[in-house]
Amino acid sequence: MATRDEVFEALTRVMDPELGKDIVKLGMVKGVTVDGDAVRVDVELTTPACPLKHVIRRDVEAAVRALPGVGAVHVELGSRVASRQKEKGERLPSVKNIIAVGAGKGGVGKSTVAVNLAVALAQSGATVGLLDADVYGPSVPILLGLGGPGVEPIRVGDKDMMAPIEAHGLKVMSMGMLLGQGDAVVWRGPMLHKAVSQFLEEVNWGDLDYLVVDLPPGTGDVQISLANLVPISAAIVVTTPQDVAFADVRRALKMFEITKVPVLGLVENMASFTCPGCGAVHHPFGDGRVKALAQASGVAYLGEIPLDPRVSTNGDLGLPIVVADPEGIPAGAIRRLAEAVAGGLSVLNLRPA
Repeated sequence: MATRDEVFEALTRVMDPELGKDIVKLGMVKGVTVDGDAVRVDVELTTPACPLKHVIRRDVEAAVRALPGVGAVHVELGSRVASRQKEKGERLPSVKNIIAVGAGKGGVGKSTVAVNLAVALAQSGATVGLLDADVYGPSVPILLGLGGPGVEPIRVGDKDMMAPIEAHGLKVMSMGMLLGQGDAVVWRGPMLHKAVSQFLEEVNWGDLDYLVVDLPPGTGDVQISLANLVPISAAIVVTTPQDVAFADVRRALKMFEITKVPVLGLVENMASFTCPGCGAVHHPFGDGRVKALAQASGVAYLGEIPLDPRVSTNGDLGLPIVVADPEGIPAGAIRRLAEAVAGGLSVLNLRPA
């Protein structure tokens, strides 16, 4: 019969494939139980959206089963999202990670990606908020089926705060929830800064694993205000595979560099479509160009999301595609994106200072 010490020793040879350290040193092994020839190992992943959880399970089983006297091996996977390093007195101390979703230009599907990314993270088991920081053109309420102003003040301690609306497993806040139909925001920089500050400080976000922030397109006041107000864990940049979008992507990457926000990578939206008749995959704007741009810019390529009319059709109905068609090709691509983002954040959060 193997001992607990022997099991722990065997587990020091199991490496987290993303973090490059053994799971014992990382503190991921939360329990080992030996009952005769049966061994149970409790492993705590750094995110429920871990893209390589099956690899960790396989390697743990193999390492323990190789011990003399071990018969059955049961691996129980749990998760606790790794948090960014926090500073004393910072805003949003109960939010573990803040993810900015940006784009160099409009029309690339940035808000659709942000909404579906947030929902996919929530579907994985994480607690997620979604802040629509596109003050001039708030589209998140439409994409989530939230009609009309619906934010209500609540009492939290000695402060009146706004209660985010819940939809599809998310806590959501948007300027679109504060405006009447047809109203427009006509503000200059200082008012924009104040609005972003209020969304961060006067909304009862509660405890969140991830706060996804849908930025306005471009490199303007809101992006600068957000970076000044809260420590953004990381950003992703959404683009389409066209030359006109590429120049703006470079500007967006430069903006995040200047504001000292790590960029997890580029997302290629509307990259391809599958012919419904023959099943062939076509790339109408060219294949491999965004991946080459990412490589040349020194950032990761997080994958492509196909062009599919159901994404926009269901978005107009307030149904993110990961909800409307969870087994479809676009939903699968977005789930892989969510796993890549969650895994990338874990690496950033747990790497040595």
